[in-house]
Amino acid sequence: MTQPLSKANFTGSVLGVSAPPKPGMLHLGIGNFHRAHAAVYTAKAMAAQGGDWGIVAVANRSRRVVGALDAQDHLYSILELSSAGERVDVMDVHRKTLVAAEQTDQLIAQIADPAIKIVTMTISENGYCRHPVTGDLDVDGDQISADLADPANPRTSIGQLGAALIGRYSDEAGPLTILSCDNLVSAGHTAHKMVSQYLQATATPSGFHDWFTAQVTFPNAMVDRIVPGTTDATRAKVEQLLGLTDAIPVPAERFSMWVIEDKFAAGRPAWEEGGAIFSDEVEAYELVKLRLLNGSHSLISYLGGLDGQPTIPSSFGQDFVRECVTELLNTEYLPSIGLPSGFDPQAYIAQLFDRWSNHALGDATARVGSDGSLKLLQRVPDPALRMLDLGEVPQQLALMVAGWIACVCPPDGFDPGPIAAEMIEPAKDRLAAATAGAGSTRAHVEAIVRGGFFPEALAQRDEFTERVADFVQIITTSGVRDAAKAALDARRA
Repeated sequence: MTQPLSKANFTGSVLGVSAPPKPGMLHLGIGNFHRAHAAVYTAKAMAAQGGDWGIVAVANRSRRVVGALDAQDHLYSILELSSAGERVDVMDVHRKTLVAAEQTDQLIAQIADPAIKIVTMTISENGYCRHPVTGDLDVDGDQISADLADPANPRTSIGQLGAALIGRYSDEAGPLTILSCDNLVSAGHTAHKMVSQYLQATATPSGFHDWFTAQVTFPNAMVDRIVPGTTDATRAKVEQLLGLTDAIPVPAERFSMWVIEDKFAAGRPAWEEGGAIFSDEVEAYELVKLRLLNGSHSLISYLGGLDGQPTIPSSFGQDFVRECVTELLNTEYLPSIGLPSGFDPQAYIAQLFDRWSNHALGDATARVGSDGSLKLLQRVPDPALRMLDLGEVPQQLALMVAGWIACVCPPDGFDPGPIAAEMIEPAKDRLAAATAGAGSTRAHVEAIVRGGFFPEALAQRDEFTERVADFVQIITTSGVRDAAKAALDARRA
């Protein structure tokens, strides 16, 4: 029987520092993306320049990853998959684990520890508890209202950060940086807004808000690496390459990018040693990634899912999907972005085409299509409104919304198929309630677009809603390929 990955069993070199530096960072949301992205940059930074930047790894509720990290002496592997072949690295950068739901007091105390200089987080769009229409903290929602009613026992990451910051101030523990590593427009500003609004809604000590303004920073950052879910095939390949069993290996593409605003209140690792870019144009890079990569990813997933394609490369391999994505990129997304200085958009798009064609990685269509109600808020309204204001209907953005509706909340009588059925949609119950009793496809679509799932400015644009309804009608009667053809033909007319 193969031995488990551990420091006793693994005799090769690790990515990181074997001698255990003290924790100087804490990460909320210890999933695959963090372990294949910020953790890698941090390991490379410590390997190059040292420093006490070990990471406290915090899971929200599940013990699966933290339990495996503990059992494996905090080692885990990253399996890079590309057309050039596979390679595996063993990581050693985490120093402690916590489960926030079970160890809330310890988490708050850990963030309040003066040794912690940076809190990073990958809590997904849903973790910021934003109201989908106003963009403010959803103080009346079940999660935040519960935290405000019992601030000593917060259950959300926003509430936990609020409680920890109050503790840090009271203990005179020094400045702190909170760094969002999520796919959000102006991620640092968003994190700052949510935490600030939470703190304004709860009791704080005298002088706290002045300290918060002066001593807590929220840099913007853009993160980019495709990191699929771990499968049995991932574990088998790692076991073959390492000769050891890793319970939590992470598959990832070779490409990785991190652009960060250099605004740290208490120092930082030398992430540039791992290839990170420090720039004052982070928001421009964010829009490039959120629209060109993430927005196109959504279109690929919904068109591919409705076409029965199980992976992103198999979806993108369909000519109609590639044509729609090319149209989306060049006519609807690129004109909506003020590009960073010296940025070559066509070179970036060519790189995206190569990444989306990575069959070795095999990113699941259903994974990319999940959480659409949250993702589309970042990827559709602003570029769609720009075109509508110019007198043009954004055909591909309307098709994207139609694909999402057809996949996760289809009109009665339409079966979107097994790939769509695997997509996780946190607003599924709200969508079902909003569309109950809709007597037609058009009424079904109107109930969603105008039902609080999109900003009012877009919901009021009848021409957009009508085009989404047209596409849903075509998808449900003739199929997704005919809907794609209609979107392409409308642009060319």
